Amino acid sequence: MQAFLIFAIGGFVAQLVDGSLGMAYGVTSTTILLAAGMSPALASASVHLAELGTSLASGLSHWKFGNVDWRVVLTLGVPGAIGAFLGATALSNLSTEAAEPWMSTILLVLGIYVLARFAFRPLRRRQLTGVSGKLLAPLGLVAGFVDATGGGGWGPVATPTLLSTGRVEPRKVIGSVDTSEFLIAAAASIGFLFALSDQNLSWLTVGGLLLGGVIAAPLAAYLVRIVPMRLIGVGAGGLIVLTNARTLIKDFELPGASHTIIYSVIVVAWVAAIAYTVRVIRAERRQPDPDTAEAAEAVRS
Repeated sequence: MQAFLIFAIGGFVAQLVDGSLGMAYGVTSTTILLAAGMSPALASASVHLAELGTSLASGLSHWKFGNVDWRVVLTLGVPGAIGAFLGATALSNLSTEAAEPWMSTILLVLGIYVLARFAFRPLRRRQLTGVSGKLLAPLGLVAGFVDATGGGGWGPVATPTLLSTGRVEPRKVIGSVDTSEFLIAAAASIGFLFALSDQNLSWLTVGGLLLGGVIAAPLAAYLVRIVPMRLIGVGAGGLIVLTNARTLIKDFELPGASHTIIYSVIVVAWVAAIAYTVRVIRAERRQPDPDTAEAAEAVRS
């Protein structure tokens, strides 16, 4: 029961982050499972099986509220499913000693990307002409492979890339990526179930992650309304970087003196990014809304 509660808390935290950002369920929950001592392949398999439920619920909700572009879902999701199946097979054939630093490195890079993306790269809206399949298909293939081998990465790779184009409404980017994630979770799960048939998959872990995610979903929906998305992204990104840096330090057996230096650099950079983000958010809130200003000017004239 204690293990189930721990994994449920992990799923709760992961869904809280994912529901607020539209990404990072896999990255966050896999980081937690690796820190708990689970092997990389089993951790990624557990996360993707749990995502079958969370992504389905998320996709249905986005569809209900009109946040889904089905062209994006299929053009992105089908190649993503192929990449996820290949990634699951590749990860399952790696030894634990080789897979753990590989996965932690991917998660560390994704954590840095999430942190930097939300701290220093504000979105710029362009004409909403849609995204070409020439971008969607290879993006899906790469994101799906990274997601399966890294235990997460579909959202952190696909969502910011599509948002940065400015050619699709942000709500439809998040909704379409979340909806297509069901295809990625299903393909990765099939790959893991075939490749790990001789290993004991913990359904207790899967159930805990799923239960925690379901409980967190409505709270995340409320949280995203009161806490700036950029601040949540910086907080989650820094936590992912710090946790996976710890794993890599252990795997590469770095000398003790370097631990303090590495942790100090990460914490200082994290705090600085949070402070910078808070300052930017406050400055943006002090600026008058253009539509409101135009309306006030019209009344005065």
